[in-house]
This record gives sequence, C-alpha cells and structure tokens, in this order.
Amino acid sequence: MSRIAVLIVAAGKGERSGRVKPKQFEALQGKSMLARSAAAFDALPTRVVIGPGQDDLYAAALPGGAAPITGGARRQDSVRLGLEAMSRDAPDFVLIHDAARPFVSATLLDRAFDMADHSLAAIPALAVTDTLKWVDEVGQVGGTAERPRLRAVQTPQVFSFAALIDAHRRAANAGQHGLTDDAAVMELSGHPVHFFEGDPNNIKLTLEDDFRMSEARMQTALIPVTGLGYDVHAFTIGDHVWLGGVRVAHDRGVRAHSDGDVILHALTDALLGALADGDIGQHFPPSDEQWRGASSDRFVTFAVNRIRQRGGRLVHVDITLVCETPRLGPHRTAILAVLSRLCGLPTHKIGLKATTSEKMGFTGRGEGLAAQAIATVLLPD
Repeated sequence: MSRIAVLIVAAGKGERSGRVKPKQFEALQGKSMLARSAAAFDALPTRVVIGPGQDDLYAAALPGGAAPITGGARRQDSVRLGLEAMSRDAPDFVLIHDAARPFVSATLLDRAFDMADHSLAAIPALAVTDTLKWVDEVGQVGGTAERPRLRAVQTPQVFSFAALIDAHRRAANAGQHGLTDDAAVMELSGHPVHFFEGDPNNIKLTLEDDFRMSEARMQTALIPVTGLGYDVHAFTIGDHVWLGGVRVAHDRGVRAHSDGDVILHALTDALLGALADGDIGQHFPPSDEQWRGASSDRFVTFAVNRIRQRGGRLVHVDITLVCETPRLGPHRTAILAVLSRLCGLPTHKIGLKATTSEKMGFTGRGEGLAAQAIATVLLPD
C-alpha cells in the first residue's frame, strides 16, 4: 500500500485575524487551532512547518508534537522547506494542509485517499455559488467570471511526494515565487491537477468574524455529559467544619488531609468524572505534604480549568449534603456565592440542599458527614 504522510503549514503571521498571536496558535474552545487541525491526521505521520521564532508558540499549542520544521518568508518557501526535511524518509504521497482549516472531516480525508490511487495531484474544491466579478484599482467592475467553471479550493491537497518536491525545486530555481497553493506549483511544472468534492464545513479561519462564527458553531456541537462525585469525612476534635468554602462553627472538626470540605471534594470528583479524568486523590494525593490543610477551592478551580482546556463548558451542578449537624440553612447563601465564583455559574444553575439519614448509619449516629454532587458539562464530541 502507498505510504502517505502529512505536512501542515503553520508558518504564517495571521495579521488579518486581529489576534495577539498568529491565528494558528490561537485557541478555539480551549484548544489551539493547530492542535485541532493536526488531530484530523492522528493516524498518519505528520510534520508541521512554523515560522522563525515560533518554537515556543508551537510547543504550547501542540505539546508532544514532532519537532517542527522552520519555514520561509512565503507559504511556497515553507512548503518546499518542509518537503526537503521530509525527503530523508520520503512517503509515496503527501497531504499538504493549512493549519487555518481546523474542521477536516474523515469523509474528506477518505476522498483524498481515493484520489491518491490514480492521480499525481488532486485538490478538494467546491462549486462557486456567488457571482464573481473583476474590479479594477478604482473600484469599477471590469467583467463577470464564468461561474460554472469556477471552484473554491481547499486543503488538504494530495500529491505524489516525488512529483511535488521536484515541482517546488523547479519553481524555486526559476525564481517563480508567491504561488498561493501547491496545485499552482504542480500546474507550473505541467502536471495535470484533478479535483474532488470538498466540504462546506472545511472553512478557513482568516478574520476575527471567522473565529466568532466558529466558536458559535462549536458551542452548538457540544455533547452533554455528567459526572458523579461523593465524599465523606469522619468527625474528630475541633471547633469548625468547612462546607462549600465557608467556615462553619461546630462542636466537632473533621479528620482530613486537606481542609476536609465534603461539598467541594464531591464537586471536584463530579467535575473530573464528567471528563473521565480520574479523581481528586489521583490529582491531589494525600501522601503529598503540599496538600496538607489545603483549601479545597484550589481543587475545584483545577477541575473547572480542565473542563475549559478540553473545550468544554460547565452548565449545572447539583449537590446534597448528608448529615445530622451542622445545619446547612443558615449558611446556604454564603456557600452558593462561593460555588458561583468557583464554577463560573449563576446561582440559579447550582442546586444545593441537605438531608439527614434518619438516624441511620454513620451520619445518622453523628459520626461524620457526606456529600454527593452531579455536574453537567458540555464537551466536544
């Protein structure tokens, strides 16, 4: 079978986006656009071309990725340099993809693979539905294009590696610069370029409006998941307990490595459970002295940030405290305020209630207290 590798072009400055960082390193729902683009090619050997001085941005955007290749002043130069770096172990075919297209579908990839079986050069393209006109330098219309023969071109484009690197070398030696895609490089060398059906969702993010629309689109594509958390602590000698980040006076304390806040501990486990990301003991082990007496709001903040890093959104939590004493009622408003701040949720999206165990079990005997929590999170599929 043919060997296929991927070269992602991420060397641009992205100045038209209006973003602080080059657009390919900016986050979409908590995950960099480059990482989202690269994820489409997880099953294939993949290299990335970046701009000079972008190594730190690359490491932050794609941790664990293969060593990047430093590109040139133009896209054409960057692709050529990337191909040269890959030539030591050249594949049969190469997919060239722009990092600014983070929504590559498996269906589009299958079409590209099919074209590699019988073409040296093939590109995804869509029929143009708008009327296109030429405009001169003073803004006057100079003519109308023949729309039926026009196509809007996308990436990934698939090429014979040997043919493409040869075409790039020829173009560079001939002083032909500024070609905007690799199909144009192949055309210059006389190779026929075929097209296959593109994907309307495979959009290129260039301007700030593109980012806003993509964020909105991704929000509607999030999948609801739930996590369940449970925590229990035994009473011991003391004069207070922590409940939901609030210090509550009591005739007993709790036995715990940290501050023993059952509400925040249960909530943390619910948040981590929604992510299928272990539990509080895995991330904050009691064997680690740095967590002795630690305030449990740190654990909740950690878990909420993990959700955001995954491109998710916490939308609701529901918590039940189980104990005979202390009573929750007098402290409910204060606890809700803390939970709202930690979770980034309005109080009407936080369920907080208490119950006894009707004098049964360890809580009924007044030996300790417990809490259960359920978190509802929206996550990318």
